[in-house]
Amino acid sequence: MLIISGRRADPDALAMEWGLNEVQREVVERMAESREEFSYPQPELLQFELRMRDHLVRSARALYASGIAFSTYERSRANPAYWDRTELGGFRLRQGILPSQGIINIFQEGRKYATECATAMVIILYHAVLQSIRREDFERLFADILLYDWRYDQDLDLRTIPTTTFLPGDILYFANPDHNPDKPQWQGENAVDLGRRLYYGHGAGIRDAESMIEFLNEQRRVGATRSAYLVPQATRPGFAYLFPYDNRRPQVRFEQRAADMGSRITAQIGSLFWEW
Repeated sequence: MLIISGRRADPDALAMEWGLNEVQREVVERMAESREEFSYPQPELLQFELRMRDHLVRSARALYASGIAFSTYERSRANPAYWDRTELGGFRLRQGILPSQGIINIFQEGRKYATECATAMVIILYHAVLQSIRREDFERLFADILLYDWRYDQDLDLRTIPTTTFLPGDILYFANPDHNPDKPQWQGENAVDLGRRLYYGHGAGIRDAESMIEFLNEQRRVGATRSAYLVPQATRPGFAYLFPYDNRRPQVRFEQRAADMGSRITAQIGSLFWEW
């Protein structure tokens, strides 16, 4: 069920009124058909989420096309002009490099990089956020990026929730309980829901759910009896948390606010203001 400003929304009407693309239309259709309630106090918040979900899908496809290789942490690599490789196989942004520059380079020169699937998902998240919020806010919020496993900046506000309503842009997990112990990297596969029943998993590529499960089943131990399966959960960034930084919303400068407020004292952090 999809609720906007306290009223049930019609996905067909939204698609026409807002000019939704294929990915965005699939999102609102799945929301409307779900038994779960997706409620938005204002339409602009949903519009921001739809744009960001579209960027998540585009970023996943772009990372797949970049040439980035799959590897274990022991054999990971990154472009040394932008990233320092840590002892554990993660990537820390080099001093003097802007966060946006480091993330963009992965997509531009993907063949200089190799990592495993969890780090790839975080890279996709950062890239999609970069396309969705103001550049200056991105540089400030994510100034100390470390790419390693599921470690991420708290300003992504990631949440993993139990659900069977999967939406394009969600990060899902295919578990492989009987994986080959000599290949722990295949104990499961993180994957972005691309819509149209397709998923991108780093190392597995773009597949439907049946093919993803077959791929993981090929990585099981001898005598395995349990199949890989899609876990009923979804990982999502904090769309509402990031909404104040929407790059389609103008940023009101302190000087303008001061002129409007006369002698009142104000403080600003990002898009939030306090007055005395």
